[in-house]
Amino acid sequence: MVNCCGLITANKDPVPLKSIEVELEVRDHVATVVSTLNYENKEDKPLEAVFVFPLPGDAAVCHFSAQIGQTQIVAEVKEKQKAREEYDDALSSGQQAFLLEESEQSPDIFSLSVGSLPPGESASIRLDYVTELAVQADDGLRFCLPAVLNPRYQPLGSGGSGGSGGVQVTSVPASLVPYSLSFSARVSSPRPISKVESSCSLDPLQYLNSDQTQATIKLAAGHKFDRDVELLIYYKDAHQPTAVVEAGQASAEPGSLMGDPVVMVSLYPEFPQSVMSSVASCGEFVFLLDRSGSMGCPINNSKQQETRISSARDTLLLLLKSLPMGCYFNIYSFGSSYEHIFPKSVEYSQQTMEEALKKVGEMGANLGGTEILSPLQHIYSQSCIPSQPRQLFVFTDGEVGNTKQVLDLVKKNSGSHRCFSFGIGEGSSSALINGLAKEGGGHAQFITGTDRMQPKVMQSLRFALQPAVVDISVTWDLPKGVSVTVLSPPITALFQGQRSLIYAQLTGQSPKAAEGCVTVKYSLAGHPSQNQLRFSLKPAEDTGSTVHRLGARTLIRSLEMEERERRGQPDGGLKEKVVQLSVQSGVSSSFTAFIAVNKADGEAIQGPLVRRNIPISRMCIVKGKRRKRNLCDGPEMKMAFGVLRGLDLCGGAPTTVIPKQPPRDPLLQLVSLQQASGCWLLDPALSAALGKTSEEVDKSKPAPVNSDVWATVLALIWLHGFKKDAKEEWELLAMKAASWLRSQNAPCLTECVEAGNALLGCSMQKDVLGL
Repeated sequence: MVNCCGLITANKDPVPLKSIEVELEVRDHVATVVSTLNYENKEDKPLEAVFVFPLPGDAAVCHFSAQIGQTQIVAEVKEKQKAREEYDDALSSGQQAFLLEESEQSPDIFSLSVGSLPPGESASIRLDYVTELAVQADDGLRFCLPAVLNPRYQPLGSGGSGGSGGVQVTSVPASLVPYSLSFSARVSSPRPISKVESSCSLDPLQYLNSDQTQATIKLAAGHKFDRDVELLIYYKDAHQPTAVVEAGQASAEPGSLMGDPVVMVSLYPEFPQSVMSSVASCGEFVFLLDRSGSMGCPINNSKQQETRISSARDTLLLLLKSLPMGCYFNIYSFGSSYEHIFPKSVEYSQQTMEEALKKVGEMGANLGGTEILSPLQHIYSQSCIPSQPRQLFVFTDGEVGNTKQVLDLVKKNSGSHRCFSFGIGEGSSSALINGLAKEGGGHAQFITGTDRMQPKVMQSLRFALQPAVVDISVTWDLPKGVSVTVLSPPITALFQGQRSLIYAQLTGQSPKAAEGCVTVKYSLAGHPSQNQLRFSLKPAEDTGSTVHRLGARTLIRSLEMEERERRGQPDGGLKEKVVQLSVQSGVSSSFTAFIAVNKADGEAIQGPLVRRNIPISRMCIVKGKRRKRNLCDGPEMKMAFGVLRGLDLCGGAPTTVIPKQPPRDPLLQLVSLQQASGCWLLDPALSAALGKTSEEVDKSKPAPVNSDVWATVLALIWLHGFKKDAKEEWELLAMKAASWLRSQNAPCLTECVEAGNALLGCSMQKDVLGL
């Protein structure tokens, strides 16, 4: 259960965090982030401030320091309990101390304790981390600076004292967050930078050289820290495999991870076009939809009418219409409890599709909290259907506190399915969304800003309909005397055009100008294939320790998961290995913390320190008004939120606010009329969706043509003629419709297409329609 604390009013208890400065450096697909948090104690007594904040789930925190006046204190990584004891001892001795620790429940939440800050004193905290940038479906590299920490729902019995590993989380309306943000980025790559996009307003991209391989970007003036800062970076010829070798640290012990060179290999498998053009006609498709209270929030700040749950309903319509005949499917929804439409997955047919769509249309954000573990356990308890590979699609805004427990369950069942995950709205947990896909051998997508959910989800359905890549193996060919220790877990999934990263430690002396080679072998649709990359063993310049830290982070996460799997059993000292690796590399883990103590003389503190919790922004607006809702998404939770300027930010039980429904999207109106087989029926509803009367449609039909064939041709012409910009959303269902038409062996198709063009005012050719 979430342990929420009361809001602190701006009048009575000033918040000491004044501003945040963020500098981002992107080199190809790796980001280094330097954040500076500026504090000031305006009270008349010593202060302990606690700031709970999100970071990307796969970030490797690698530096933490504090500047107080002219004194700089650099933190050390120590075993977590020792660090906490040292922090408490320092405070009781009157010394200033700083403690940074990762949540025990979710690796993307950190808490920073600023201890014994004297009256009138200022402090600047610097936090550095490195992270890989995920490749999106449109080949953009995504960086996200989370501004929103949604209170995480911690189910009873899942362990931990709160959604932040025992740390209390405070939320306030974004407009009242009392600190400011400045943000700038520098991007460099071997390939030209074609563009940088963002959900926030940016100043124009400034190129630093003529070949456009270096550029700077920053937020436009007036940015309010009311949303995640998301950057999408696009390179020309992005799908180029690369390898970066980083030299070991001279000060580190030879043979250790930090003392040896480490290589980061980035692979982009390219599959034969003949295989990629085929679409699977089988599979068990299980859709798991979040219906917690927060799914009633707007999906973005500009379209207040469209909520997360309404967008998810529209997406499920497209998914169900695009499924192939002969497959199986089921739909689960969850909150504090979970429901399923069918007791077990059923064969896809007109009857089962209609029954499912009726239930989907009734779904609201009214199931309370966000307990995803139980429905997942139920799904995995269902026997798989022979010759129907299971594909799991998870839609959630990611407000889950027991992330590690959920990911452990997905990994345990990874051999039985592929998992495709979708983070909806601001503040969704990158650790949860990316982790579900990584452990489930699938693909992750984030829907934020003005994104439409549908094209991203349909891209993942295309991945799910690709043949599964099996028998994946990685082999290394290195000079004599050089050995390799792979730091990354085995590759379990490959998708067309999607990057696979491998980190490896290289031990031994390599001759000058030596080369290495890494080969990935796999089987696709029964055909053995391989991709190979040759690379120089000469270390790259100016990479610092970035590759080493990312490699250490990768190994740390694998060891942590293995330790959780073996908890209560002999584990060969896995926890000790994690602590040793974390301390050696200076990279955070769930078993360690950063501790910094100002050893200057101090007087012992008389009485307790005043403790302040720093608010995190939280936005949820419906119809232009702040929505009265339970921020912790659960009817059984005891809330201790205060009242800020007379505004009640939390209601009792969760409320379902149903906004006035906007007119139905014409595309979705047409799609909703398609039959499971792929065809459309000739009826007044179709004529209305096409913008014609029934008389006009009937009159234009060529005499020898079957009514359903005529209706289906018209629907395809309308899609190609008027919704070409949304082709990603309807392409799969159009392929199904074209396949149905071919199966009819219908006469006069050319005449039919010409008549349809004349009726709808289009100029489509028959081959464009896939006929």
